[in-house]
Amino acid sequence: MKNAKYGSSLTDEQWEYLKPMLPKPAQRGRPPTDLRQVIDAIFYLVKGGISWRLMPVNFPPWQTVYGRFRRWKRGNLWAALNDALRTLVRTADGKDRQPTAAILDSQSVKSAGHGGAVGYDAGKRIKGRKRHLLVDTLGLVLGVVVTPADTTEREGAKAVLLRVLAWFTWLRLLWVDGGYTGAGFADWVKGRRRKLKVEVVKRSDDVHGFKVLPRRWVVERTFGWLLQHRRLVRDYETTITSAEAFVYIAMIRLQLRRLA
Repeated sequence: MKNAKYGSSLTDEQWEYLKPMLPKPAQRGRPPTDLRQVIDAIFYLVKGGISWRLMPVNFPPWQTVYGRFRRWKRGNLWAALNDALRTLVRTADGKDRQPTAAILDSQSVKSAGHGGAVGYDAGKRIKGRKRHLLVDTLGLVLGVVVTPADTTEREGAKAVLLRVLAWFTWLRLLWVDGGYTGAGFADWVKGRRRKLKVEVVKRSDDVHGFKVLPRRWVVERTFGWLLQHRRLVRDYETTITSAEAFVYIAMIRLQLRRLA
């Protein structure tokens, strides 16, 4: 049972990418838990959509796995791992390490009755939370902010950009949808990054039904990737920070699959 492998488990090649990025074990105290098993357990949870207490017995105890998840969340390690792997994927794809263009959008998801802060998105008729996502042209996550679902697209976008814009100094073009229309948002962006242009990709009024929109499909595909992880199909997290961490974890798994 200890060596059982699941479809969500790390391969040896993926572990070689990830291992050097993880904190080194303490030199004193009890023998450290195998970090590969911890990562496998967290990947199993996010892919399968189970709760912590339903962790299979061939993984370390759920309290140990959750404790590591929580510690790394507080230390922003999940976001840092996403950033490091994104750089490797971009380099492998022949891209510069830093993007010059990005796409911004949001996704509302129903909450699962937890005690955390939620809101009602009247446009989507969803009570839950909203994921505000900034991605590069490969669909890789540059930043995520989770808010109650009644947060407007523009306010969520500002929160994402305030969090990550200082790290992406090469950004020159930001594609958005009609929900971000208006001089106010474009002027706000220009006030923080003079050379960053906001370009709205609108749906034509003459088009009925589904139509793939230029550039917008990239971020829509990323939302689709996230929803392949059952833990993200609904919002199960009491805290906003955990909801954001699971987005990064899903992207870490996807990027490792692209690398090896």
